Amino acid sequence: MLEVDITALEAALATGEPLIDVREADEFAQVRVPGAVLIPMSEFVSRMGEIPDAETVYVICAVGGRSLQVAEYLQGRGINAVSVRGGTMEWHQSGREVETGAV
Repeated sequence: MLEVDITALEAALATGEPLIDVREADEFAQVRVPGAVLIPMSEFVSRMGEIPDAETVYVICAVGGRSLQVAEYLQGRGINAVSVRGGTMEWHQSGREVETGAV
């Protein structure tokens, strides 16, 4: 499975699964899913050591394009990663809790 929807993400977050946000810092500061860890796609390869050791790593961006690329990259390196279809935009538009501001 390469993609999940926001409902599946919500369930995964409730059990402590990690969420990596691959947007840039300015996007992350505007709005983000609570608990997301920022590792921008532009820095991803150099920051691979920061990927949590977990059964599944969830990857999110604005709408799902960048996160899908990163999930494919991680899967190619033996990490079970899935992209969140619809991304942060869909999460926010659904009325779910978000965080804002610089970290």
